[in-house]
Amino acid sequence: MSNSGKSLSLFSLIILTVGSVASVRNLPTIALLGDSLIFFFTMATIFFLLPITLVTSKLSRILPHQGGIYIWARHAFGKKIGFLAIWFQWIGNIIWFPTILSFAAATIGYLINPLLIDNKLFITTTVIIIFWGTTIINLFGMKFSSRINNFCTIAGLFLPILLIIGIGIAWFNAGNISQLHFTAKSFLPDYTNSKMWIALTGMIMSFCGLEIATVHANDVKEPHKTFPIALVISTTILALILFLGSIIVACIIPRNNIDLLAGMMQTFQTFSFAFHLNWLMPTIAVILVLGSIGSISNWIIAPLKGLSVATSETKHLKHFAKSNKHDAPHNLLVYQAIVVTLLMIVFLGFPSVKASYWLLTTLATQLFMLMYILLFITGLFLHFKYPAKKHHSIILKTKNIGMVIICLFGIIGTLVTICIGFLPPSNLAIGSTLRYETIFITGLIITILPPFLIHKKSKEEIEETLAIDLKIPN
Repeated sequence: MSNSGKSLSLFSLIILTVGSVASVRNLPTIALLGDSLIFFFTMATIFFLLPITLVTSKLSRILPHQGGIYIWARHAFGKKIGFLAIWFQWIGNIIWFPTILSFAAATIGYLINPLLIDNKLFITTTVIIIFWGTTIINLFGMKFSSRINNFCTIAGLFLPILLIIGIGIAWFNAGNISQLHFTAKSFLPDYTNSKMWIALTGMIMSFCGLEIATVHANDVKEPHKTFPIALVISTTILALILFLGSIIVACIIPRNNIDLLAGMMQTFQTFSFAFHLNWLMPTIAVILVLGSIGSISNWIIAPLKGLSVATSETKHLKHFAKSNKHDAPHNLLVYQAIVVTLLMIVFLGFPSVKASYWLLTTLATQLFMLMYILLFITGLFLHFKYPAKKHHSIILKTKNIGMVIICLFGIIGTLVTICIGFLPPSNLAIGSTLRYETIFITGLIITILPPFLIHKKSKEEIEETLAIDLKIPN
């Protein structure tokens, strides 16, 4: 393919990355941290966000090939580990879909009747309709879907963030009292508050996905140069959006009143009452839903690009790798939509919408953390395997000890997040600790087991040498 045929520019790559990772739905969850928000945001940035950015930038420079985490882990440790890495990314994504879509459905429901945010049938039906609609969009290929995704991200992410910041400034200028105090005592966390653990998990989850755009290497001109630049810019935008937005929500809404699903509508409702802007609420709901659709659309196709590469290299899985005339993995897209539909039907069996939302968010976070552990180990391995690649970019001028520290910080951050996931929140109707742990651990086992069963059947294939000749750019 010629460069002129590349469908993703640097701008589109930044929008795709920011739109995939950043979401205003995360702001109320992060806001639950209250006065400790700055402390936790700083820790999450040092021990998670920056390590992901630096390691992903390094790997995208060394191996700028379509497939992302699958290609990197496979090149370092073989097909079995590569498939395991892309599986964790994909299945974590599957579990995550109902949570972001539940936010969109709750936003629509809140506008119609706030009681609908706890109506499981309404939430489930709306989620299924939105997911199949965005799946159909992605069947028309990356060039078509990226245009829609760019529009949804700009309209549904940047516009509400600018509104939050602008109206937030007006709120404080009008003399309203802040719910945050930022005293020396309140700056440090209250470890006995269960809402803190919910918020911390939500914050880490809100940073997940920076590596996702690298699966589109075939759609980007000079990916080994473009990806590192896009990642640094995207990380900066992401940090600013999440920090400023969550601070304003925490200042406006009392901590005990923040709703995990309808928190953004609560915030805008408070603004609308204060400034007589009730007429603006339907528009706010529409742009919040657009932002969710843009994020979902990015995630619907991105992990499948890596999974498609992985299945194309395994004989009995080649059926899943088939693409249509738009170069979209149509079989995987359809099967994925079916799995999400079945998951949403199971969703109806949970005690409450909020409990389901939290449990699925935590399970998805655990699966992503397992993938990130493999990412950091892979980054460290390939850093030493290709020492000549250390000097090609300012952000990649990393000495051996520096790379070890970066990866170690990332692994510490992921392990702490995994441990937190096993702590049941006391303020959600999830049931007893035993019930929570049973459901949670069972979910982990069910989602982790398939790649081991798949590759047990193809042992001969796994032991073969790499099928693709990966050229390392100079």
